[in-house]
Amino acid sequence: MGKMPIRKVLIAAAIAMAAPAFAQQAAPVGDAKEARKKIAMCEGCHGIAGYRTAYPDVYHVPKLGGQSAVYLASALNAYKAGQRQHPSMRGIAASLSDKDIADLAAYYAGAHK
Repeated sequence: MGKMPIRKVLIAAAIAMAAPAFAQQAAPVGDAKEARKKIAMCEGCHGIAGYRTAYPDVYHVPKLGGQSAVYLASALNAYKAGQRQHPSMRGIAASLSDKDIADLAAYYAGAHK
């Protein structure tokens, strides 16, 4: 078997060590106080304990309060980009700016349950 050049070994090692750093995202910087002006659309479904929606299918609406800001921002961005398919959430997320998403993520990641 041939020897692998040291350069390839070093590059492979650098990529392997860097992967976890790229996988961890920083929490979006948002203003929870500013989000209070923006939560009306969210609270219509997510603010009702045990709420189930019938459109497009019957399913349990998840609780947002206490979720990770990174997760919340990621989910909203995925709806906005069409990577998540719920029609109502896609429509709502499409209307949000990056600042809105960061603010909402900060608000719900706090003690707002």
